[in-house]
Amino acid sequence: MSAHAPPAHCIRVALVDDHELVRDGLRALLSAMPRLQVVGEASSGAEALDLVAQLRPELLLVDIGMKDMTGLQLTETLCRQYPGIQILILSMYDHAEYVTRSIRAGARGYVLKDASSWQIIAAIEAIAAGGSYYSDELLQKSLSAPPADDELTPREREVLQMLARGLANKAIARELDISVRTVETHRLSIRRKLDVDTPAALVKYALERGWLGD
Repeated sequence: MSAHAPPAHCIRVALVDDHELVRDGLRALLSAMPRLQVVGEASSGAEALDLVAQLRPELLLVDIGMKDMTGLQLTETLCRQYPGIQILILSMYDHAEYVTRSIRAGARGYVLKDASSWQIIAAIEAIAAGGSYYSDELLQKSLSAPPADDELTPREREVLQMLARGLANKAIARELDISVRTVETHRLSIRRKLDVDTPAALVKYALERGWLGD
């Protein structure tokens, strides 16, 4: 193989930010990573959609604040149109709400723009490897934010509490005097609303809200 050949499994990356200075800085940072290739840049959501359609990058670094659409709207659209695309949100906003909304939109990570270079690189490497990355300060804010309990109906909350306690669907149906099919419907709704279904995640969610002592 030629000494000048690109490294195997090179990851195709695109930058989406309406500030050219930010894109310049990111491009300089990523150029030092041999497994990454910046294949394109966009300054708006519309440009990003055209870029992805033409160049098919595997990973996008996306800003939240843009003029024509938000980075969250762009992320949701891209994840719907291109299943498997990997998106890292880079933003100046450290609100827990944005982190939660980015996860639901399909982003694989969220890092603040003033994060250190190593943190941005660590996020890219984690996402490129099939994982996710959220900086510690953002996770702490997300966990300490007031819970959005109104996402669940009272019945769904009851079902989630029982699932968190380890009860099976049949036991929950007997306890609530409803059918197993109804329990399954509530469970599907809980999973869709919260993206939570594993026993560990259910327990964590219920504990954070103090529900297991009810």
